[in-house]
Amino acid sequence: MLRPTATHVHSIENYEIVIEFDSGETKVFDVKPFIKGQWYQELADKAYFSSVFANGYTVEWPHGQDLCPDEIYFSSRPLES
Repeated sequence: MLRPTATHVHSIENYEIVIEFDSGETKVFDVKPFIKGQWYQELADKAYFSSVFANGYTVEWPHGQDLCPDEIYFSSRPLES
């Protein structure tokens, strides 16, 4: 079975994102551990962080920062209702 892919995403408080997958699952992923180093430091800007989008495979930001699709799926937690 293939890992589900991201179809929709939006940012929430505390540098987390809510991701909807093509499997129908909705999960929360904590991006904070990734906001370090030159490539990801721009994500620390909350306005830029909120510009996240689903690219049909994973999640990405306008300047090309993205996250491994396996990481966002397997390391996220279910959205609590």
